[in-house]
This record gives sequence, C-alpha cells and structure tokens, in this order.
Amino acid sequence: MIQRIFQLAVKSLRFRKLTIGLTILSLAISIVLLLGVDMIRVQAKEQFTNTVSDTDLIVGSRSGSVQLLLYSIFHIGNATNNVSWKSYSRITKHPRVSWSIPISLGDSHKGFRVIGTTEDIFKYYKYGKGRALELSDGVIFSGIYDAVIGAKVAKSLEYQLGEKIIISHGISSADFVEHKDSPFTITGILKPTGTPLDRSVLISLSGLEAVHIGWEQGAPSRSIPKKDLNLDDASLEPESITAFLLGLKSKHDIFSIRRGINEYKSEPLLAIMPGIALLELWKVVEIIEKALFVIAGLVVLTSLIGMLTILLTNLNERRREIAILRSVGASPRTIFSLMVIESEILVSLGIFFGLTFLYLFLILINPMLFNTFGFNIELSPPTKFQWLMLIAVLIGGILAALYPAISAYRKTLQDGLTIRL
Repeated sequence: MIQRIFQLAVKSLRFRKLTIGLTILSLAISIVLLLGVDMIRVQAKEQFTNTVSDTDLIVGSRSGSVQLLLYSIFHIGNATNNVSWKSYSRITKHPRVSWSIPISLGDSHKGFRVIGTTEDIFKYYKYGKGRALELSDGVIFSGIYDAVIGAKVAKSLEYQLGEKIIISHGISSADFVEHKDSPFTITGILKPTGTPLDRSVLISLSGLEAVHIGWEQGAPSRSIPKKDLNLDDASLEPESITAFLLGLKSKHDIFSIRRGINEYKSEPLLAIMPGIALLELWKVVEIIEKALFVIAGLVVLTSLIGMLTILLTNLNERRREIAILRSVGASPRTIFSLMVIESEILVSLGIFFGLTFLYLFLILINPMLFNTFGFNIELSPPTKFQWLMLIAVLIGGILAALYPAISAYRKTLQDGLTIRL
C-alpha cells in the first residue's frame, strides 16, 4: 500500500516540475548553509587546536593572550613589542625548562611569512597529536643563508632544492625593501602539516640578523658587501625576538613558571598556556558563531515555510485530482499519506542535493581557503550532530505537511467535483 502511494506521489510531483524544482533548490541551498557553517566551525576548531601541541607555555611581550597566540602560532597580526635576547636567555636557562624555540617574525617572501628560529624547532615543535616536523626532501638549515620552506610555499611557487630566494623586509613586495644582497638557498622542504608552517619560510636567527646588517627603520642605510663581513653565529646573536615556546621538565611547574614570567621585573612579558588561550579565542568568536548558526536555521525555516506555501497553493489546484482519487476508492487516510509522502520526498531530495552542492562547494573553495588563510577543509562525512540536524529538517518537513494533509483529508468528493466560477 505504501509503495503504491509513494509511486503515486512521485507521478504527482512530476506534473509540477517547475515549482517542485524551485522548492528543492531552496531547501538544498538552506542545507548547504546550515551544514556548511557547522562543518567549517568544527574543522576550524580542530585545526586551530592541532596547530600546536606538547608546548607548555608561549612567551611574548605583554599584550593580550589571544593576540600573542595569533601572531606567534597562527602568524595573524603583529607583536606590539619584542622580547630581548637577554631575557630569553635568562628564562630558558632556568633549571626547570626542558627546551625552547625562539621565533622572530617581520619578514616575508612573496606573501609568505619568514620565521627566524633555530634547529630546535625540528626537534621540539609538535602539531596534531604530538607529530614532529618532517622533511619531504632535503635537510634542515645549517648555514647562515640556508632556508627550509613549507609544503604550500614549494607547491605555489614551484620551488625545488638548491633554488635561491630573496626575502623582503615586512610583508611588502616593493623592490626597495628586498634583501637582494643576501639570497637564501633552499636546503629542505617540509612535509604538509595542515598548519601555518606550510605557508612559511624557516631560516636561522643568524640568517635573519645577517640580512638586516646595514638596515635601519626598514630601509638600507649603508651599503656593505656581505662578503666583506666576518659573519658567524656568535657575531649574529639577535638583540631581540618576537616570541618563544617553552617546554618544561614537569607539567606541575607550568603555573609557577608562568607566574614568574608574568612578574618578570626586567621587562613586561606575558606567558600563556596554548589551550587556555584557545578557549579565550573561542569565546571571542562564539557570538559570531551562534549568529551564523541562527541565520542558517532561519534560512532552513524559511525554506520549509516556502514549501508549506507551495503545498497550500497547489492544494486548491488539486481539488479535482483529490476528488478523482476519492472516486476510485482512495480513502481520506490515503490522501493524507499522499500529502505527507510528497512533502518528505521534497525534503529528502533537498537534503540529497544540499549535501551534493555542499561537498562540491567545499572542493571548489578549499584551495582558496588554504592559499588565503592556510585553512584546509577535510571532506569527511557529516558528524553525529549534523545528522541530527538533517533529521530535524525531515521532521520539520512532516510538520509543514500536516496542515495541507489534514485539509486534503477533509476534502469531500462533492467539493472536488463542484465547478467553481
């Protein structure tokens, strides 16, 4: 019986292709928005959380904890001040500090961030669930003018080992701020990590200091051939760095070391715990996140109301169709079931095409998101919560069909056969 009603519903929908097609399209777009917002939200949180792991503290100049997290780990924004090398050395020599990774930012290469650091970043930096950085080709930097590039840099600029690159002062691409007299040689290429390091160029702190010899306030003040200078790691010790990561010998020392750094007398410093800073970041974006989710929900609700409007409009036009069905033996219950099944077919098709459009859309925008923000969306199946949202949409389709179904249920045979002028 249900199968016959389903076949009848499909045939009935075929006679109203235009209105039915527009209804399905409206529902599909609302599903794209509803699931797309949640999918991007969930994966953004996962990728932000997986960017750094096994790091106990991040230390920088005193500012906001979210700001420090963003510029030191995600390379978003800039530091308000630097940390002196003297303070860095003193803190990292503390007996309870296990390792440290200095980070010096400020330069770039064709839109990609240049990070001045040490070889320790390859030993101690962890992302995801404790994964270390690995090279897909080459070796880590050892000379002053050696560079290791991220996977995205290599792919976008089609770089290979041994090529020379020139870094720029700041993020400008103007010729007059390029360090043309100090080209770097690519010695290694990182494996993809799904973190901002994919879009970075790693060089040594000595190399970063070397290219700035003779530069003052962002421009060269004197011309000294670098080949005539006696450059070595000792003479190229930096005066300051942007921030640094700390790993402690015991997790029990985190709060005491953090308090000591925050109360540091020589200069104003801030030490943050990455996990707590991430929670603060989520609180900042929580309002926007909820607003987008509410908007997506309202779009779905609007689509369901639109479907209800179409069903009610078609109901008056289908008086004669319903009357004919009644005349050949269809019971009021059959008419009721027909209307509900038609509604569920519409919603199911809307969900199907919505999911199809969503994944096609994600495939198209994924390269743009990765190139612009370093954010990669994994094409994974809907989560449990997202399936629950789709079930809620199906239930909403049933509720939207109840009134037209009840109205059709109450239509009498005589009402359908009466000619209205």
